[in-house]
Amino acid sequence: MGLLDQLGGLTGGGGGGLGSALQEILGGSGGLDGLAAKFDQAGLGELVKGWISTGPNPAVSPGQLEQVLGSAQVRDLAARFGLPLDQLLGGLSNVLPQAVDGLTPDGRIPAGGGDTSVALGGLLGRILGRS
Repeated sequence: MGLLDQLGGLTGGGGGGLGSALQEILGGSGGLDGLAAKFDQAGLGELVKGWISTGPNPAVSPGQLEQVLGSAQVRDLAARFGLPLDQLLGGLSNVLPQAVDGLTPDGRIPAGGGDTSVALGGLLGRILGRS
């Protein structure tokens, strides 16, 4: 199953849920550069470097993802998007590596700091059938 199929299943009919949480994480403060910095700070920088590279994507566990994002942000995302914590973390740990990989096809963060909000917004819009 491709990234588009997985994101389509995650967003649901209303566009909420995991797809919106993913969009916030990837498009949030600092874009891909900010996300990579968070992984580095948590001692897990090699994971995100593996997603950015052109090789296979290493897995991230729900616990590692919570370590990177912080419990407070995870609880906030779960509450705002109406998802149980385990579903949020499990879903994000499955699709985040592929999303980062898909946004870095050349094996590096795009010029301009990796602000993905427009690119990811367009991607999710196409999945949901919006322009």
